[in-house]
Amino acid sequence: MPRVQAGDVQLGWREWGEGDVTVVFIHGNLASKDWIELAAPLFPSGLRVIGIDWRGCGDSDRPKPAADYSNYSMRQHADDMLAALDTLEIGYCHLATHSTGGIIAARMLLEQPQRFGRVFALDPVTPLGMAFNADQIGLFRAMMASKELTRSVMATAASSLFVPESMGPNMIPRFREGLGEIQALFDRIIEQTFGVSEGIWIGTPVNLTREKESRELERRMPEIRHPHLVLWGECDGWIAPADLRTMAEAMPDCRLVIVPGIGHSMNLERPALYAGYFGAWFGGLAA
Repeated sequence: MPRVQAGDVQLGWREWGEGDVTVVFIHGNLASKDWIELAAPLFPSGLRVIGIDWRGCGDSDRPKPAADYSNYSMRQHADDMLAALDTLEIGYCHLATHSTGGIIAARMLLEQPQRFGRVFALDPVTPLGMAFNADQIGLFRAMMASKELTRSVMATAASSLFVPESMGPNMIPRFREGLGEIQALFDRIIEQTFGVSEGIWIGTPVNLTREKESRELERRMPEIRHPHLVLWGECDGWIAPADLRTMAEAMPDCRLVIVPGIGHSMNLERPALYAGYFGAWFGGLAA
């Protein structure tokens, strides 16, 4: 995969489609650009869609984490993305985000507001941040040592792909029948996830907790005037809907849509449905 220079790191990136309208995909924690791989061929023509891996993820460099994980902060990820856009000579674009990509995008929007248009946010971590306690961070540390645990926890981020009765504690999640290429992509994603940097495993929950405690972005939500379409899967156990309602009320142009029967990752769980929403939000721009 190609890589792009972004400050002192190189980030993996990937491109789908071509056209005058560019949409940049910012993935979530423990993830990569490949999470839209099955949806991207279904996007409308006339769109150039670019996915960029965070530092520490996918095909990107994995710098040694600082003792306080400051080099894996949300601000650092945002600065990396802005630097990558500079190198790719993308002066103006729209954003599609997933999960923690949402709060990274918020920092990008506040830092260079004139550079961005519309935002399509799937189950985003809001500018409120998220709080993780010691036990939850301990779970991430345990995942670093166990691919089986990683798979079980990541299954909860795509819950509709699995037989509900197999999702209990100390059980092995079982795929539903007939998933085909979706199942194959999920299995490949688990291999990717298990290889991310400690700066991602531990640094992300540590830094999201700092965002929650600082309330910096919470106070600045009214400044984010870019049109937002926010989707929340009704079965998402990761993102609190109350946070999304707070975000929708605080931001001047933000619409929240609740989607039944979907977990945290529509881009994996129902790629065609994700592409439909994506196309409805961005497709008219390419006409």
